[in-house]
Amino acid sequence: MIGETELPHLRRCVELATRALEVGDEPFGSVLVSGDGDVLAEDHNRTSGGDQTRHPEFELARWSAEHMTPQERATATVYTSGEHCPMCSAAHAWVGLGRIVYVASSAMLTGWLAELGVPASPVRPLPVNEVAPGVTVEGPVPELAGEVRELHRRYHG
Repeated sequence: MIGETELPHLRRCVELATRALEVGDEPFGSVLVSGDGDVLAEDHNRTSGGDQTRHPEFELARWSAEHMTPQERATATVYTSGEHCPMCSAAHAWVGLGRIVYVASSAMLTGWLAELGVPASPVRPLPVNEVAPGVTVEGPVPELAGEVRELHRRYHG
């Protein structure tokens, strides 16, 4: 269950997604939080340069592998504006990160993008647990989902 103490992390993800939009990138943002509740790292999408693997969730998985022990990774949480794509889900599982909490689900995003007439992604938008069945996943968070939807509308509109 998503607690009140977690909403600031999710709000920060929306801020990071907004920052991505402001610099011409798709609006996604993520925050890595330790098991003790300390913010360890954060990032936003950086795919506008042509490297479509520069998702914040993937970057945080890489960062965690370099800077955290396996036990620290297992107790950490990745907060994110949108549910991990299959690539990021796999990276998350391979490095042994813990829980994922997202604002908007892949199904929500797919629906929003279809409404906007955006062509389908070259990668199927699978839920995290179809790619990484052992990862604890929570979301969506309705009180913030409208903000994320609006960011995608602005990007694609």
